[in-house]
Amino acid sequence: MAGMTSRSAAKLIRPLVRVLHAYVPGEQPKIKGLVKLNTNENPHPPSPHVLAAVRAAVDGRLRLYPNPTAQALREKLAKLHRCQPENILVGNGSDELLALATRCFVEPISLEGRATRVPKKNQPGTRVARPSEAVQYFTPSYSLYPVLADSHGAAKNAVPLKPDFSLPSVAELRRGGQWDFRAALTFVTTPNAPSGRGHSTAELGALCHAQKGVTILDEAYVDFAAEHALPLAFKHPHVLVSRTFSKAYSLCFQRVGYFVGHPALIVALDKIRDSYNVNGLGQIAALATLDDLPYYRRNFQRIIATRAWLGRELAALGFEVLPSQTNFILARPPKFPAATWLEKLRVRKILVRWFKQAEVRDYLRITIGTEAEAAALVWAARKILSAR
Repeated sequence: MAGMTSRSAAKLIRPLVRVLHAYVPGEQPKIKGLVKLNTNENPHPPSPHVLAAVRAAVDGRLRLYPNPTAQALREKLAKLHRCQPENILVGNGSDELLALATRCFVEPISLEGRATRVPKKNQPGTRVARPSEAVQYFTPSYSLYPVLADSHGAAKNAVPLKPDFSLPSVAELRRGGQWDFRAALTFVTTPNAPSGRGHSTAELGALCHAQKGVTILDEAYVDFAAEHALPLAFKHPHVLVSRTFSKAYSLCFQRVGYFVGHPALIVALDKIRDSYNVNGLGQIAALATLDDLPYYRRNFQRIIATRAWLGRELAALGFEVLPSQTNFILARPPKFPAATWLEKLRVRKILVRWFKQAEVRDYLRITIGTEAEAAALVWAARKILSAR
């Protein structure tokens, strides 16, 4: 627009958005030949059956809208999970569903409340956020959660995990005083990211039983874990379980995720879902994936075996490797700070992830790649440690 400066254009943006810190995804490198172990993608391709189904669908259907509710996929998922299609909502990746839940179940704080709110309940002249305005999560966990809260104008209640990244018990949370059992929406990443630690269904069940607001068990990595918590979504009407076809099923490119939960919650979420939110090729790929589950389960076992091997090899080199139930490990490297290791590995064309948050800044998060990629990482680590 003629005559409009950057400063005047910025005034058109909501104040909440101007100060928002966006989610930072893992780097997608443009350098050829990098061993990419930074974004927890499955190192194995989709099954040949899935690739054939997607190729066969690249025809005149591309001009048409896809099924608006992903009905066939919901029906097949319901059969897999022994429930009804009414218990399933499919999204453009699980991230879309997490955002929908924030919009659906949490009240934004008013501008006046946002200006005066502080976390100290006994400070006069201030308003503490109501439970209906709270998005709650443990920390460290998926870094999208605070972004969703901020973009919605909700209150954040981030409560630390225990020092070993395990879940505090309900009794410990009550004693700590910070956890809000009435929070409108609580996210629990299980298994945890970025630590990789698994949480038992029993301890998750105790937490869900104590919560009054909607609780989402975010099981993005559950296919690499020893157990899952899906029964809790059928036992408790306020619990949703989030799943994705990205991490375990090699469909990051297609963006397909889903919620499992009580029909009342699913209907509410469906009201604010974007029309045609899941692309047609993604629906076809996900359907074909469910027809070839043995292929993927073999790959899960390969990844789990590589995870165990890599953990042993790195521990032998002096890394502190935390227990993992995911397709990545969190490891504290020896000799140099983790940020230095990040750059030293990059020089050797190995890309891993480092987070600057205080709880995990001493660690590297390493995706479990192929056997050859894991061996390349170990070789590079040996070279770094032996260099003068």
